[in-house]
Formats: sequence, structure tokens, C-alpha cells
Amino acid sequence: MLYYLFNYLNKNYTIPGAGVFQYITFRMAMAVIVSLLVTTVFGRRLIDYLRFKQVGETVRNLGLEGQMQKSGTPTMGGIIIILGILIPTLLFAKLENIYVVMMLVTTVWLGLIGFLDDYIKVFKKNKEGLAGRFKITGQVGLALIIGWTMYTHPSITIRQEVKLPVKYDAPVDFHMRGDKPVYTQDIKSTKTTLPFYKNNEFDYGKVLKFLGKGYEQYALLVFMVFVIVIITAVSNGANITDGIDGLATGTSAIIGLTLAILAYVSGNIMTADYLNIMYIPNSGELVIFAGAFVGACVGFLWYNSYPAQVFMGDTGSLAIGGIIAVFAIIIRKELLVPVLCGIFLVENVSVMIQVGWFKYTKKRFGEGRRVFLMAPLHHHYQKKGFHEAKIVTRFWIICIFLAIITVITLKLR
Repeated sequence: MLYYLFNYLNKNYTIPGAGVFQYITFRMAMAVIVSLLVTTVFGRRLIDYLRFKQVGETVRNLGLEGQMQKSGTPTMGGIIIILGILIPTLLFAKLENIYVVMMLVTTVWLGLIGFLDDYIKVFKKNKEGLAGRFKITGQVGLALIIGWTMYTHPSITIRQEVKLPVKYDAPVDFHMRGDKPVYTQDIKSTKTTLPFYKNNEFDYGKVLKFLGKGYEQYALLVFMVFVIVIITAVSNGANITDGIDGLATGTSAIIGLTLAILAYVSGNIMTADYLNIMYIPNSGELVIFAGAFVGACVGFLWYNSYPAQVFMGDTGSLAIGGIIAVFAIIIRKELLVPVLCGIFLVENVSVMIQVGWFKYTKKRFGEGRRVFLMAPLHHHYQKKGFHEAKIVTRFWIICIFLAIITVITLKLR
């Protein structure tokens, strides 16, 4: 909103300084600042209100050190994160940008699903919350909307280098790369980024090439399957990771910062050309949303770090996981998610291994056996005697390492 206001003032009244709102980097910085202010200032008031309403976490006794002391800690704090994302984005981003619209829809959609789950747990006194099938239905529904929009919306294109004469019915752009002429076109495509593959690009449309002639007609189906798996996996992974103070919040902030870097280089034609990576027109505007996301996570961490004064609940964890997944899909870096979101992946897999092995051994030997002392993985280390603050810090360090690897892969071919 402020972007349009200052753009109008700059055009009609030539107010000094109004033109600075044209710069993505300035608006991103402002989004971070406003997000931090919203989450820290408003967050304190919301925590007090939640405590007054006795919206506290019900903790099951799992035999973990210090666990029962957390009983009654205000939950549903994810509302703080969501407001910290929405307010700066609405103020500083171009709201007609389809990518920004998709991220806003994702934030509200999964935030509402998580809020409903927390509401049932807290106010209806149902520890199970929203049934798992309804959560999955909501996540798949969002995935279908995102996948269909990515595939069909005319503004969602990639810029591809071509040789004359061209086969696509689209305008050809020309620029010089050193002393070499380069011709490019903005085209609809199902390509994404995949390290170590040909030119670091992978086309979903060619997955079923073995079927022979006409395989291209199944490109949408293949793409949809990937989108559904990624969104549900990352959203649930963030939810599972949110088990000890500050773990999911800090990890998400690191991931969000990495996605902001990837969005900037992918949405800046000069940087993308210099790095020789996929250029995605109009995607640079996502940097403002990413700035708001990182600011919201860091601001919430002020209250969520050990010992936590508030928990985000499913309102926050489902939303931040879905945001990360959809953001990666939009900037066509979703196949980097297993590396970038390695913490979420390991937490998810640890639960799957634990449950699967327990069921298998119970069926075969009549007694269920466990691989870990407790799942997800962070609880395993708690059982081994590690303090949760140390576990969180070490997981953050691993996440930073994975983020660096993710960025490096842009140039590994």
C-alpha cells in the first residue's frame, strides 16, 4: 500500500525521497524492520492476552527433563508470526504481483488450518485437535491451487536463452554477454532447478518421456504430484520440528534468509545472467515477503527462545512450513528443499523410521522395538541428556551449513 502511495507522490508531486520505494532492497529492509516491530511490540500484548484467557499448552508427561514446567505456557502464538508477515507485505509489496498473491494466500490458508487445530485443542479440550485427514486435505487443496496457478497463469514464465530462428510465439529480447550476442524469450515452462543435472535445469514435462509420443500432455500431472508432496512434507516437517523452544522458529529464519537470497538472484536479470542461472521475471518482488517472513521469525524468537514465553502452535508451524515450500516452488528451487530443509526432513524421517520399525517388530516378534530413544530426533537427544538449548543451537548450526551448501549448488554443474 505504501509502495503505491509513494509512487503516486513521486510521479505527481516530486517529493524528495519518495522514489526510494522503487528499490526492492529498500522495501525489503523496511519489511524486516516493521515485521520485527510488529512481532516484538504486538507479541508482548498478545502473550499477555493469551495468558489472561488461559490459552495454555497442555503437556503430556513423556519423561523429558523440564517438560512439565512448560504446562500452561501460552500457545497459538503463530498469530504473531502471521501478522508479522502480512502487515509488512501489504505495506511494501506490489500487491498485483501474482507471486506475492500466492504467498499471501498460502499464509492465510495454512494459518487458518493451524488456528482451527489449536482452537479445538485449547477451547474444545480435545488433545487430538483437527483430524489428520482434514489437515492433509487442506494442504493438498492448497497444493492444487498453487500447482494449477503456476502451470496456467500467463504472468508466470521463465526467461530462456534461444537460438534464431525461434520456435516459440513470443517476443525475442537481445543483449550482449561480453562480446557475445544473447537472444532470450519469456516462455511458459515446467522447468525447475536441479543441481548436477544438465545446465542445472530439470523439466517435469520430460519425466514420462519413456511413454513415447504425446508424453508432454502429462506434464501437469507430474508437476502436481511433486507440488503436493513438497507442500505436505515441508508443512508437516515444520510442525514436527516445533517440539522444543526456538527450534522451528530459528531454523525457519535461516531457511527464509536463504530463500530471500535465491529469490533476489533469480529475479534480478543482471545477477541471473552473471551467475548463468534461471531468470524468473517479476519474482524479485518476493524478496519483500521473504524479508517480512525472516523478521517475523526472528521477532517471535525473542519470546520463543529458551525458556519459551509462548509457543507458536500449529497456527504458526503449519503456516511457516507451507510458506517455505510454496516459496521454493515459486522460485523453482523446490528440488533443493531436501538439502535446505534438511532439519525438517530428518525430523520427519526419524518419526517414520520409529513408527515403521516399531510396527514391524511388533508384528514379527510380538514386541515393538525402537530405533531412537524417542522420536522426533530432537527428543532422542533430550533423552540422552542434552539440554534443549544446546540441541537447538547445534541444529541451527547444521541448518546454516545446509543453507550454504544450497546456495553453492547454483554454480555446481
